Amino acid sequence: MIRVVVADDQALLRGSFKVLVDSEPDLAVVGEAATGVEAVAVTLEQRPDVVLMDVRMPEMDGIEATRQIRDVSRVLVVTMFDLDAYVYDALRAGASGFLLKDTPPADLLAAVRVVASGEALLAPTVTRRLIEEFTRTPAVPRVQGLDGVTEREREVLMLIARGLSNREIAGHLQVSLATVKTHITRLLAKLEARDRAQLVIAAYESGLVSAAG
Repeated sequence: MIRVVVADDQALLRGSFKVLVDSEPDLAVVGEAATGVEAVAVTLEQRPDVVLMDVRMPEMDGIEATRQIRDVSRVLVVTMFDLDAYVYDALRAGASGFLLKDTPPADLLAAVRVVASGEALLAPTVTRRLIEEFTRTPAVPRVQGLDGVTEREREVLMLIARGLSNREIAGHLQVSLATVKTHITRLLAKLEARDRAQLVIAAYESGLVSAAG
């Protein structure tokens, strides 16, 4: 059973998400929150697998709430605001995915399962927004440890940063899917990244990949 907390300041949306999630046999809502402060509190109490997190909430926004609970639960940011800064800030804060509230119900449920499984939900559109963000604001390198990354791992990291899936990376490099997964596991360890979302950010902030390249 995948345990979920729903954090949104609008009661109607919160209730809709709860009904949707609870309609699935493998998902269950174990807590709700109307503010960022409540989101942190209920997450620390319930320790769910996934938190559906709104961005704009009273007392504390969803970005700061995500930053405070990222080591406890995986966060899937769900917002009605399709703004570049929210995407970048949410992923920097430790979110494992980013969806808009007009996402079809089946896609939202699939996203919860993807994030709960330990993967990051980075659609090509989100990756493009990250690239655009870095184009506008050149990043100051903040990631250390690339000296320990092998040439093949750098290739994999660059392809991840371009939004390719594991299967697409395997085809591009003409290696097995298992080999790609091994490279990603090593990258996560070497760069101290929690998931694929943070690998994308690491690729740009390290200077390995340029937004204009």
